Amino acid sequence: MTWSIAARDETTGALGVAVASRFFAVGGLVPFVRPGVGAVATQAFISPLYGPEALRLLPDLGAEATIAAVTNPDEGRANRQLHLVDAQGRTGAFTGSACIDWAGHVAGKGVSVAGNMLAGPEVIAATLDCYETLTELPFAERLLAAMEAGEAAGGDKRGRQSAALVIHRDQDYPWLSIRADDHADPLAELRRLYAVAQERFLHVAEVLPTRQNPHGATDRSHIDRRIAELDAARKAEGRSSASFATPPDLRICP
Repeated sequence: MTWSIAARDETTGALGVAVASRFFAVGGLVPFVRPGVGAVATQAFISPLYGPEALRLLPDLGAEATIAAVTNPDEGRANRQLHLVDAQGRTGAFTGSACIDWAGHVAGKGVSVAGNMLAGPEVIAATLDCYETLTELPFAERLLAAMEAGEAAGGDKRGRQSAALVIHRDQDYPWLSIRADDHADPLAELRRLYAVAQERFLHVAEVLPTRQNPHGATDRSHIDRRIAELDAARKAEGRSSASFATPPDLRICP
């Protein structure tokens, strides 16, 4: 019912999962990420138990052995799909024999792509190729572009409904977590949400409390200045705010 990409950013070490499906709220069940451990996607006839269990086992067993340890005991494994990348960029994947065609998985350096109920193998091939080609893009944009390439290649053969993007840097909380749970064009909606995040949220995210600095930033004046500068630049260029929360009369620069 889904295809997804799990990857490790070789530049920053960030871990992320992007997913899309003709299924409601796919972001609530498919992606599981733990910094310093790995990024996991559990899909097809989903077992939500796969994600936490894979992340628990991954540090000790490694990628391929974790896949086997999670799927082998499950009597329903033939209907399921699981793939992951660990904090060193090693990948593992499983596609059950009863997953609905087209179903399969591919992997590259630090990246795994898998899907089922797809238009064909070209969906995951295009997703992987795009991700591996666009090395100059920031990690979030690279994941989004890869999923858009998969959509252009046919995507979920039943259509579109939901999508999600989750990225962790080095903290237990996500650096970015956005979802379109019920939308006619969910990947386009993720693009809009990512644009909204860039207007304010991601600047605040840079100074939140961390394990290394549990107090975070106590003076937010420089953040406010940066946000104001970006807002002024956008208005000077005549560009709208991407946020639906911005009043319509303030979205477009006069």
